[in-house]
Amino acid sequence: LEHSLAAQSANLEHDHGEEAMEKYGRDLERFEREGGYQMAAKVDSVLMGVGFDPDAARMTRIGTLSGGERGRVALARQLATPADLMILDEPTNHLDLDTTAWLEQHLKDIDRAVLCISHDRAFLDAFADHVMHFEGGTAFTYTGGYQSFITQREERRLTQMRQFDKQQSKIASETDYIARNLAGQNTRQAKGRRKLLARMPRLSAPIGSDAVMALRLTAGNRSGDRVVEAQNVTVAVESHGNVRELVKDLTLVLERGDVVALVGPNGAGKSTLIKTLLGEHPPLKGEVKVGPSTTVAYYRQDVSHLPLEMSIYEAIATQRPLWERRMVQGHLGRFGFSGDEVQRTVGTLSGGERARVALALLTLSTSNLLILDEPTNHLDVESIEAIEDAIEAYEGSVLIVSHDRAVLRGLATLVWELRDQHLHPFDGSFLEWEEVRADRRSKADRDARAVSAAASEKANAARVAAQKAQKAADTKGPQKKDGKKPGMDPDVRKLVRQAEKAVADAELRVNTIEAEIADLTRILEDASLYDTPNGVARAQTVGKQLDDARDRLDDAMHEWSVAEEQKQQAESRR
Repeated sequence: LEHSLAAQSANLEHDHGEEAMEKYGRDLERFEREGGYQMAAKVDSVLMGVGFDPDAARMTRIGTLSGGERGRVALARQLATPADLMILDEPTNHLDLDTTAWLEQHLKDIDRAVLCISHDRAFLDAFADHVMHFEGGTAFTYTGGYQSFITQREERRLTQMRQFDKQQSKIASETDYIARNLAGQNTRQAKGRRKLLARMPRLSAPIGSDAVMALRLTAGNRSGDRVVEAQNVTVAVESHGNVRELVKDLTLVLERGDVVALVGPNGAGKSTLIKTLLGEHPPLKGEVKVGPSTTVAYYRQDVSHLPLEMSIYEAIATQRPLWERRMVQGHLGRFGFSGDEVQRTVGTLSGGERARVALALLTLSTSNLLILDEPTNHLDVESIEAIEDAIEAYEGSVLIVSHDRAVLRGLATLVWELRDQHLHPFDGSFLEWEEVRADRRSKADRDARAVSAAASEKANAARVAAQKAQKAADTKGPQKKDGKKPGMDPDVRKLVRQAEKAVADAELRVNTIEAEIADLTRILEDASLYDTPNGVARAQTVGKQLDDARDRLDDAMHEWSVAEEQKQQAESRR
């Protein structure tokens, strides 16, 4: 439609027919009604929401992106596409906390139906108003958010258990009566009851937690008070001969019994920092010490340590060569693998299945420091809850990287935030850190609103002026049925049409710039924009764009005013 309008506008330079003018007017109205002026800004907003710079995105080829970045582009593509139904399959995988929070708000704001598969309970609880839960080979539907679903599910299970127990008691009573009276005086009644019992529809056994992964973590020997120390450490990576510093001047101590949440945006260097603390990645400078009595169990985000060429059974058996077959089978059974399934090759497994194999291997080790890098990716809710229970019962120290806020809210006693190439320790729980962070964002939001208030007021005034002018133009002199104004000769009529087109073009420019100013203002009002150096730089760029847009709006309003005067002069010659 946008291309068609451009072509029509060019055609109107030499075709001044009423039909062409009417079609241009109809299409222009439709373009505005369907959000054409806001589309480019909407795409930019979505790209920023999922972590891309819109200006850089215009020049970046898809083929140069990493797998995680391509996933975020695919998500942005779906969010920007006009549709009545949006289907999202695990959209929060590989999203950091800020991006996940942005996606929550976006899904709450959009006016369309959303069908979302997710294991992120905090994410679901933020926007879902219906739940369909697959369980025991069937699906159950619930009305309400995630927490409401949990309550309703337990009530349904309890009701099902009562009904099942009641039926089992009746079946046992009837069976006993039949056995006692089948060959006696009451044989006729016994045979009748046997027929009724045979026709009785049997209720299914209640669905319990039998299929849930069983996970137990053993700390073993007690570690020292200082599990890991870092002094003036700089973490860096080298790419194509260039050294990029991820974390500067890092000094920290992980103490015995701490459960630390390591958080930060994607690409900040969380996984590289973990490898540096463990000695797998040498620091650019500084010193890292791991306590002499510290033993480490490390769950890697990419589960790259798994033997892809082995079967599931062999992966466990090689770690426990003295175990009998039944012991290996029993261990794998606790992680959802049974029967011939244990002979499947690890390389053929899905993401969730590989995660369960990695956890099965993790529990074989005895360690007093547990490091978990995105352990909940690809796992179902029940398995995530099993991980939570295991960590709560674990007696060692824990360092966990996760975007699952429900996990971090329930477990973390300390927070290490990677931001602006520095580690910012927070001596409090993840819940407390969220409150402090929300206060910081609220202050930034108030500051941004103060900066953009003048721009919004000016844009609104310009919009009101344009609407008044349009209303005045719509109510001008009477029209004949054929669209021609009475008493006007062909030359005057041509001048009027040219003037009307000039007014319409000027109004189009005014509306387009006003929409641009409104979108730039919304970007500056987003408090999260000011949380990172890139965001601050982006805010400065947007501020310059806003100033430029204001200047262009002044010029466009002047052009519209001149065009309107010329139109009135042409009409006065009728």
